Amino acid sequence: MASGFFAILDDIATLLDDVAAMSKIATKKTAGILGDDLAVNAEKASGFVSKRELPVLWAITKGSLLNKLIILPIAFLLSAFLPWAVTLALILGGLYLAFEGAEKIYEFFVPHTEEHTITDAMVKSEAEILEMEKAKIKSAIVTDFILSVEIVIIALGTVIEEPLINQIAVVSVVALIATIGVYGIVALIVRMDDFGFRLINFNEEDHSISDKIGRFFVNALPKVIKSLSVIGTIALLLVSGGIFVHNIPFLHHIIPGVPDIIIEFLVGLIIGFLVFLVYKGIKKLLPKR
Repeated sequence: MASGFFAILDDIATLLDDVAAMSKIATKKTAGILGDDLAVNAEKASGFVSKRELPVLWAITKGSLLNKLIILPIAFLLSAFLPWAVTLALILGGLYLAFEGAEKIYEFFVPHTEEHTITDAMVKSEAEILEMEKAKIKSAIVTDFILSVEIVIIALGTVIEEPLINQIAVVSVVALIATIGVYGIVALIVRMDDFGFRLINFNEEDHSISDKIGRFFVNALPKVIKSLSVIGTIALLLVSGGIFVHNIPFLHHIIPGVPDIIIEFLVGLIIGFLVFLVYKGIKKLLPKR
């Protein structure tokens, strides 16, 4: 009886060792998209008043965890019974990411002055501000869903030949690391200025080391957020372009000799603007409310 119990413990220990080793490999495989995920979500989680940053980020994090809970069982079922549906889901998600990236570029060069006027001048009540927050949270969660699908599928691909229990354990670990790691770093970024002010107020001296470090963080935050906006847009196009290039055969070697990263960006940009033009065309045809 005792020998059987210890044999079970030994099997569990072996399984955990295997899961840890495979999780490490899967995390390395998804490192690129995790970097893109960080850039995109840090940009989306910024732009709120200081006291609302963490509540908004927590709302997005909960949405991200819910996304993983939805995606994981569906990914396992599709991988087992409808593998072609996984590719279809990736491509549809890629279309959305490409569209979002193209829309950001369009709005940079053709700013919507009317929308900005409404945001800055007309939003006065707390209810209106909360409504805007909800819209931005929803957008962040939708984008997170698509990026999460890509992360889960890439991680699943590294253990596709393993037993189902190993697949579930490894991909679940990677998904959890993705959420905690990405949003933990995002929280640190958006609270840089608060940390800086705390350092400035740490003592009454005007030119202490804590003052200098604090001012560095306070002054750096707007530049970091602006940079993340640019990086996030590029990341959207790279991720979407990578989805198309890796899942549509004729795009694999569409421009021989050109680095993959350039091809992925160009493919994401071109398809993104095609989807954006279709969207604008449909929007014009629909009756205005």
